[in-house]
Amino acid sequence: MAEQKPSQNRLPEGGNRVLDHLELAAVMGRDFAASLDIEDSLRRAVEHITRHLDAAGGALFLLDESGDHLRCHACFGATEITGLVLKSDEGIVGRCVQTNCAEMVRDVTRDRDFQKSVDEQTGYTTRSILCAPMSVKDRRIGAIELINKLGGDGTFSDADLHLLQALSSVAALAVINARMAEALVEQERLRRELELAAEIQRSLLPRRRPESFPVHGAYHPARIVSGDFYDFFPLDDGRICFNLGDVSGKGLNAALLMAKTASLYRCLGKTVHEPGRLLALLNGEICETATRGMFVTMVGGVYDPETGIVRLANAGHEPPLFHDRQGDFTPLPAEAPPLGILSLPAADGDFPETELRLDGGTLYVFTDGVTEGYADDGAPLEVEGLKALIRKNDSLTLAGRVDAVISCLKQGAEALRDDVTMLAIEDRRKGGNG
Repeated sequence: MAEQKPSQNRLPEGGNRVLDHLELAAVMGRDFAASLDIEDSLRRAVEHITRHLDAAGGALFLLDESGDHLRCHACFGATEITGLVLKSDEGIVGRCVQTNCAEMVRDVTRDRDFQKSVDEQTGYTTRSILCAPMSVKDRRIGAIELINKLGGDGTFSDADLHLLQALSSVAALAVINARMAEALVEQERLRRELELAAEIQRSLLPRRRPESFPVHGAYHPARIVSGDFYDFFPLDDGRICFNLGDVSGKGLNAALLMAKTASLYRCLGKTVHEPGRLLALLNGEICETATRGMFVTMVGGVYDPETGIVRLANAGHEPPLFHDRQGDFTPLPAEAPPLGILSLPAADGDFPETELRLDGGTLYVFTDGVTEGYADDGAPLEVEGLKALIRKNDSLTLAGRVDAVISCLKQGAEALRDDVTMLAIEDRRKGGNG
């Protein structure tokens, strides 16, 4: 009778155990992939590992953001220590994380790093510990610790250690992927919020006017949202109220303060026609409500197209440039601090005002993003460069000159460091002086 050959489907010795291990890794992977709750997935993982390795209890520790502490996020079995916090180098689990090496301690009483205080708190006696770091390459995020082998001689084996090491790596990769997914979701949420904020900001800008209108403005944000703003609108008596400002800082905080300041100016500017008084009112409101030391530099004024006279107040802003008919430029320096710096009593009066007769010239108001921006050659534009750019485009319409400045800066080789905003007022009267 021929010798019977082993079945081709029969697994070699230990093969069933290997399949069990692979099945466990697959189950853990499915749990992490299927659940949106990472904490629940961690609890399931600890339960699977503890049961599979026949341990009395298991716990999963993760490093906090600072890397200074380990916190138990999930546990299963003999003790309940969820929420327990240890220093990142404390105990056997801390040592395991610091060295990034798996550890098997068959008798904890012989290990100087064993934390007796945990047993004292729980009333449970730990005899042996198996611990493996949760890491991917050199990135360590925590460790999984098992206590007290239940079967056999009551001690963990080298095979147990190798398996825990492999399963801890699976859990580590799942946690890292889950965190990356959460970060992507948060980034998408923030992007949508920023786009909504940018849309609201754009709605606060004045609508484009015909070329014949004596005031034009333009801006280009360096990021999705901006701290710059400008506005102009006609008053009942035919004059035009205008403003341009720059909020300190970046991001949503600056955008919110920008929206508030611009809205207040437009609301109050319809009835308060004195620029110095209007800025004083805004200053009081911003001083009362602004946080984190934020402030606003701002130029506000009123232009009379019939007389060519501008009355303006400058609260700590870049000096506007008056370009007269002879081609000369005159700066108009600030005579008051930015809004939100000093809360001035009502008795101190309004912000100082300046009266300027355009007489055929043009007034340019701009943020520091213009003069600090990069021109086409990669060099900072600065004030002299701005003057040269205005002269170069002097034959263009008012709107064309403003757009030329903004386009020059936003199309340069260097990325914008700050928002660029400009507003210009031109005396359109025949002969300039009526």
